[in-house]
Amino acid sequence: VQLQASGGGLVQAGGSLRLSCAASGLTFSTYVVAWFRQAPGKEREFVTAISRSGVSTMYADSVKGRFTVSRDNAKNTLYLQMPSLKPEDTAVYYCAACSSSNLSPSRYTYDYWGQGTQVTVSS
Repeated sequence: VQLQASGGGLVQAGGSLRLSCAASGLTFSTYVVAWFRQAPGKEREFVTAISRSGVSTMYADSVKGRFTVSRDNAKNTLYLQMPSLKPEDTAVYYCAACSSSNLSPSRYTYDYWGQGTQVTVSS
């Protein structure tokens, strides 16, 4: 199983980025997938999760109303649209996949992880 995250970079506050996570080696449509992030010196935290069909989503309070998660099961790809970025969004962003049918904010629920992509927001 491989989850390949991409799309990170350096942007100014107020800018936007779109992250992608390409999955292989698993039946993507049967997994709940999610984004987590980890800032330097902090624990990895939940950002958002999306159900197998893409109909249901869950967001952390810190990004609710700003970030949008989506998936394309035909392309085996997960996305995270991040407009209005803030310096506190700076972190390595990881995609993860879970075989459970339930959305979960717990990192311990997820079976597979990508390698992460760096997002840096300057003030």
